[in-house]
Amino acid sequence: MQMGGTGRSIKAGGLSICSLLFWSIATAADTGSASPLSPTNIFSPTSTPSHSIFRLSLFVLFVTAAIFAVVFSLLVYVVFKFGKKAGDDREPPQVYGSNQVELAWTVIPILVVVALFMATVRVIGDTEKYAEPSTAINVIAIGHQFWWEYRYPGFGVVTANELHVPVSDPTQPTPTFLTLLSAETDHSFWVPRLAGKTDLIPNHPNRMWTDPHETGLFVGQCAQYCGVQHAKMLLRVYVQPRAEFDQWVESQRRTATVDAVASEGRRIFESTACINCHTVRGTAANGRFGPDLTHLMGRDTIAAGVAANTDDNLRLWIRNPDAIKPGSLMPAMQLSENELDAVTRYLETLR
Repeated sequence: MQMGGTGRSIKAGGLSICSLLFWSIATAADTGSASPLSPTNIFSPTSTPSHSIFRLSLFVLFVTAAIFAVVFSLLVYVVFKFGKKAGDDREPPQVYGSNQVELAWTVIPILVVVALFMATVRVIGDTEKYAEPSTAINVIAIGHQFWWEYRYPGFGVVTANELHVPVSDPTQPTPTFLTLLSAETDHSFWVPRLAGKTDLIPNHPNRMWTDPHETGLFVGQCAQYCGVQHAKMLLRVYVQPRAEFDQWVESQRRTATVDAVASEGRRIFESTACINCHTVRGTAANGRFGPDLTHLMGRDTIAAGVAANTDDNLRLWIRNPDAIKPGSLMPAMQLSENELDAVTRYLETLR
């Protein structure tokens, strides 16, 4: 009776696990045409590289699900077929070796691993050997503790934390190629719906590309531990129609324009250590250690995507960066209330 209860428990548990695994795979296969379950859902690809990774993931899931089903079925069969029966005190036959069984559990796993390895190598090869067309957009992405710098050498644009790229029409591809650099330590660029992870390693440039087929906002984050605020080093990629992207580029090329009412804030900004870290094109501020602020108010967020770019959040960020992002490398400038108001008003003119 005890063995029977155990067998039923194993069977019930196995059915539950099988059901959950089947539901996960079915959901994954269905999300391509539906709204993603989360902004970072790897099963909702929107570019050629992410589609390749998605298909590979499904293949791996089905192979491992089949292995699980076979192994679990054999386990249930053995439990019911050879389990000790009530009143049966006989010793079961002792088997000390079987060439056939040992060969099977050696050869079959090798074949499975080889198949998975070859499928993975093919996806990596197809992604890496993609030729860069003349219509490609080139971006240099630099990882800092704990924010992102984006340079568009073909357009003379420098921005931070929010990457803008054009949508790619399959009939007229406009892929975006990123050269990945690191300013100090290892980072990893990962926007799951657009491409796989690629590391940013000091003194070792890496390359990746994506060709988004849908417009919208795609999010991700640094996927390599890089310090105390690693979890708040977020990624935001804005995929725009080409005309809208061109308008954004044109706006980013302009130098900063300052309203006369913010002149006091500009004077305070340029008389403090702010200009040692930040650039505001067209002014004396020409720092390189922090984000370019020339068009700060053109961004939806501050602090690498951690907080919305609102008046209250911006004021708090200037007063005490640790209140929003503990461990950030931006110091509190110890400004008076009047100075804080003036600098906030000045920064809010940078559009």
